[in-house]
Amino acid sequence: MKSLAVMGRGIAQSACFLWMGLSPSVQAHEFWFVPVRSPQPVGESVPLRLEVGEQFEGEPAGLSISKSARMLHFTAATQTDLKPFLSPGGPEEEVLFSLDKRGTHLIAYDTEPLKVTLSADTFHAYLREEGLDFVKVQREKNGTDALPGRERYFRNVKTLILAGAPDSKDRTFAINTGQRLELVPSRNPLTMRPGDALELSVTFDRRPLAGALVKAWHKQNGQLLIIRTQTSDLGRVKVQLPYPGGWMFSVVHMIPSNDSADIDWESYWGNLSFYLSGRALSSNARK
Repeated sequence: MKSLAVMGRGIAQSACFLWMGLSPSVQAHEFWFVPVRSPQPVGESVPLRLEVGEQFEGEPAGLSISKSARMLHFTAATQTDLKPFLSPGGPEEEVLFSLDKRGTHLIAYDTEPLKVTLSADTFHAYLREEGLDFVKVQREKNGTDALPGRERYFRNVKTLILAGAPDSKDRTFAINTGQRLELVPSRNPLTMRPGDALELSVTFDRRPLAGALVKAWHKQNGQLLIIRTQTSDLGRVKVQLPYPGGWMFSVVHMIPSNDSADIDWESYWGNLSFYLSGRALSSNARK
């Protein structure tokens, strides 16, 4: 990919509010790339759109240089830094992405960190929802469980898009992009069909993350499906995908923070999105 064209629409003020982290409730919000229908024709330009919200229903989070720590594009043979192509000003709702090569395209995006302080009750409810009970246990041991939760959080987001027919030798989907918290599928979900099971590895600092809560999200015609599972000792989960359409996988991990007087914890929010076709796609076919 050689260009990333800004579509030229700024995000609404309410979406900015969520993006900037000014609302404590944003900490309980998912953050994802909207899945792009796949496969797309080679040479097609598709919109990349980040959303933040709940129940797989979101508002535009926006893309800009100032809010982005990193944005990379991977194919089987290339790696491209996309951050310089983003808007230098206010966040844009969408950017156009050119699928100029056949095969799987992987976009990895990391946000700059944001801070939030939550009341003890709100913080503990959020820990319970995200499978982070070990943090509450640690707070109880430290005698800090009645204090507000002071947190710095990061987003590690990925999406997969297929251009043209798949190639069985193309392992782009399994590239470890260097995100601190990362979900890596063991097979290409863009070539799967409904009813197939997808296995993913969850890593933190490139090591398997055991006991993490992974959620698989699917929404179609107003019907929401959430599948919850926990990683094995090897950091793996396996989830059956019963329906075609857009899917999102999410996971959260938290560690103590030792480099700031006003932050106690750092959280990392990992996400992977893709579009599951209604039929299996044959490999090595020509476009």
